[in-house]
Amino acid sequence: MFGPDICGLTNKVHFILKQKNPKSGEYVEHHLIDPPRVPSDKLSHVYTAILKPDNEISILIDGEAKKKGNFLSAQDFDPPIIPAKTIPDPNEKKPEDWDDRVRIPDPNAVKPDDWDENAPMEIEEMEAVKPEGWLDDEPEEIDDPEATKPEDWDDEEDGVWEAPKIDNPKCQTAPGCGEWKRPMKRNPAFKGIWNPPLVDNPNYKGIWKPRDIPNPNYFELDKPYFDPIAAIGIEIWTMQEGILFDNILIAKEENVAKSYRDTTWKPKFVVEKEKQKAEEEAAGSDDLGGFQKVVFDVLYKFADIPFLSKYKLQILDFIEKGEKQPNLTIGVLVSIVVVILTAIFMLIFSGKKQPRVEKKTEVAADTSNDQGSSGEKPAEEEKENETGGAAPRQRRRDT
Repeated sequence: MFGPDICGLTNKVHFILKQKNPKSGEYVEHHLIDPPRVPSDKLSHVYTAILKPDNEISILIDGEAKKKGNFLSAQDFDPPIIPAKTIPDPNEKKPEDWDDRVRIPDPNAVKPDDWDENAPMEIEEMEAVKPEGWLDDEPEEIDDPEATKPEDWDDEEDGVWEAPKIDNPKCQTAPGCGEWKRPMKRNPAFKGIWNPPLVDNPNYKGIWKPRDIPNPNYFELDKPYFDPIAAIGIEIWTMQEGILFDNILIAKEENVAKSYRDTTWKPKFVVEKEKQKAEEEAAGSDDLGGFQKVVFDVLYKFADIPFLSKYKLQILDFIEKGEKQPNLTIGVLVSIVVVILTAIFMLIFSGKKQPRVEKKTEVAADTSNDQGSSGEKPAEEEKENETGGAAPRQRRRDT
């Protein structure tokens, strides 16, 4: 499966390879890790997946490489196409006497004699006095005197008609109406349920985990297996209108896809871009200003920095809120700077370097889209698909 998907917090260009495990006979979906995001505008876009014989994969959006990886790398697909050599023994059970509690309640602790667990959290303010002029006999709300029973009201079908309530006008000039009650205040004697303090567990044995055993479903592979391409399935799940897509291409040469992209998608994109620019100029400041667009484009690039991957969803959430409410741009910038500084601080003082993963790339599919459709295409050859409109939510089904 290859194509864009926007739904709720999901925003990604899917690449999913479904492959049969030769040992278990089970078909497993392998998802590309950290796929690129779908452009946030309403222009036509072309999505390309290029797959090469040396197991490299590259995802392009509008002809620009956004993601590179290797089919046989455990860092690029989840679950990895080549299974782990060992797995935790599914038949091994934790011993009953294994204590993995780091800290335990102090068995020698005793609840203090003056600790009252039944004391309420709040008590009445006994020094409070009812204000003068308090109307004890007046309700806070009364029936609307101007309300009348509708002519078509049927007591048997609709029930007994009751006039709607309104605020009692007498209460507006008085300090209050209804039964007066003393205000509540925090009880200084409240301590809550007593619990003994925690101490180090002398019987602590550490976190238990089963021993590793050889994975019966492990196999080695020189390259992933792709079934012959027999058809292209297009799956769309959306509650929006205006989804357009066309120009799906499967080719064996990358330059064929590039040529087709340049002759079919690019001219249309240029016209759309000029039209959008004219509309923005006519709209004035109603939409994101040019400066703000530049800012958000830069922030999206920051979100793709590897050492910020742990905070990527948080950063993207800030950016999307800022795009919906342009007046929050400065607040979004401050929030993301705080996240980045936090990540840098943790990286420096954790004493650990982020592992560097070398990734190669190659390509084999081209899909273009006006913001959102997804085609399902085996990835053996180059594929190109152009679509238009708002990106739909895609749902996978085994069919």
